[in-house]
This record gives sequence, structure tokens and C-alpha cells, in this order.
Amino acid sequence: MSTEDLEKYETEMELQLYREYRDIVRQFTYVVETERRFYLANSVDLQVREAGGEVYFELKLSDAWVWDMYRPARFVRNVRVLTFKDVNVEELDKPDLELPDNPRIT
Repeated sequence: MSTEDLEKYETEMELQLYREYRDIVRQFTYVVETERRFYLANSVDLQVREAGGEVYFELKLSDAWVWDMYRPARFVRNVRVLTFKDVNVEELDKPDLELPDNPRIT
């Protein structure tokens, strides 16, 4: 597989993932971003923890969807994330997400 073929494949997978996201986003209440992943969830529990002078975040999500094009099962019951990086949690207002009629894939 050439580099060009791989880039085209990844672009197509990202577009497919966006379409899935667009179709299911209304089923969820929160969008959560960590340094490694993007999640949709209906329940979020975020705790600030400290151990040995280090501060970290413990994030528990339930009824979640994981944005990861390499993951075959994106719907999960429970997710637990431990991170020393920032965590962003936002409540969704259920926007109408539209995909362009003729998306440009280069």
C-alpha cells in the first residue's frame, strides 16, 4: 500500500467516523475531550485526585461512544480515564450537524 493510498484510506475512515458521529450525537448529553480521545457520554463523573504531590484527573463515563477510527466497537458501557492532562467536558445542545453535499477529499 502506497503512502497516497494510506492517506486516502485514513481520510475516508475519518469521513465515515464523522458520519457515524453526526448520526448518533443526539443520543448523548456530554462531549468529553482528553489528550488521547474524544467521547460522547450520557453520564460523566470527573474527580481531581492527588498522589505523591502529583495532581491528576479520574474520569468515569457511562453509556459512551469513543471517537477512534481503529476501534471496531465504539459504543461502550463504561470508560475510566486517568490523565495528568486537561479534561474538557461540555454539555451538548444537540446542534444540527450537516455534512456537505460534496465533501472534498484530497
